[in-house]
Amino acid sequence: MTILDIGEVAHRAGVPASTLRYYEEKGLIASTGRHGLRRLFDEKVLERLALIALGRASGFSLDEIAIMFAPDGQLRIDRKLLRTKADDLDRTIRKLCAMRDGLRHAASCSAPSHLECPTFRRILKAAASGAIGDRKKAGPKPHRN
Repeated sequence: MTILDIGEVAHRAGVPASTLRYYEEKGLIASTGRHGLRRLFDEKVLERLALIALGRASGFSLDEIAIMFAPDGQLRIDRKLLRTKADDLDRTIRKLCAMRDGLRHAASCSAPSHLECPTFRRILKAAASGAIGDRKKAGPKPHRN
């Protein structure tokens, strides 16, 4: 069993030591002890950090990642959660593709004004309805006096 200090783990994992301390605070990783003031970790922490990085890159929150580890430290990935995240990514990809296509059209549109372009008007309508972007579809806002 190889023991690494926090600086070596941070270097190998490509994250700041503060991230390692935060992950330890959240229960995602555990140090094996200390040498003076420096935390020590088993080399196996690097694989766990790689799993955390993969989860973060896939859009999982740290809380969602935390539940993927059993109390004994073993990996227990909820396949339903993976499918749900993949579906979320599909929706995001569709929105991003629509926005990219709209921007490309607006950049090359030959209409005298973008407001005279039927395609641009459809994009505006979609944006106003919340169909693209981060806005959730919502009913009309109440009138304020």
